[in-house]
Amino acid sequence: MSRERPPLLAVAPAAIAAAFFVLPLAGLLYRAPWSRLGRDLGAPEVRTALRLSLVTSLTATALALLLGVPLAWTLARHRFPGRRLLRALTTLPMVLPPVVGGVALLYAFGRRGLLGQWLVRWFGITLPFTTTGAILAETFVAMPFLVITAEAAFRTLDQRYEDAARTLGASRWTVFRRVTLPMAGPALLAGAVLCWARALGEFGATITFAGNYPGRTQTMPLAVYLALETSPELAVALSLVLLVVSVAVLVGLRDRWLGVA
Repeated sequence: MSRERPPLLAVAPAAIAAAFFVLPLAGLLYRAPWSRLGRDLGAPEVRTALRLSLVTSLTATALALLLGVPLAWTLARHRFPGRRLLRALTTLPMVLPPVVGGVALLYAFGRRGLLGQWLVRWFGITLPFTTTGAILAETFVAMPFLVITAEAAFRTLDQRYEDAARTLGASRWTVFRRVTLPMAGPALLAGAVLCWARALGEFGATITFAGNYPGRTQTMPLAVYLALETSPELAVALSLVLLVVSVAVLVGLRDRWLGVA
């Protein structure tokens, strides 16, 4: 890292860029109702929204691990027709407007969707505007973070250890479980934490596909949106919770994800 004094032409726009990110957060901290913060966060509706957020985000992360790790391993280790297209579609939710993702989920899993109509007809399962629908929406927007991180880890692993395990008679499942997963463990953990943080903060796809029903689909971001209209102080208090979680995630992953100390 260079210790030379940076040129003024770089410092000035860099300072403006830094202020652009810092000032909104400073404004949030300035307007925080510190004297009543504990009372606001202890309100029954806040506890309900927080509990629902934890349940849905953790379940979405578990579902992403269950489905995303095999997908990442397949993308990293196997060549097949359409692999690039599949990778592009897998990462699409990262750049797709969340509301558009919610609309897409409606037309896929809604009562008249491609799959949803058969779920209703055959099993009586309705996903939109339910807690399960909120989990599905969060999984859709958050799983790409896990898949990208896991795929990069699987691709960069030294496969000689896996080859050595196979020569000793280990099955492919044993090699994956005893060698591949432990070696990729730190990256998988980082990806899972990023996935969880994204699921916890999901708003657009959730409100579009699952609605905003207290106790059923109203997670913390949705509660913030609703509180802005009736109690701005409560909205700020809820925002602080999400801010603290986000900062904690970024600080905890700065070495693994950002590559800095």
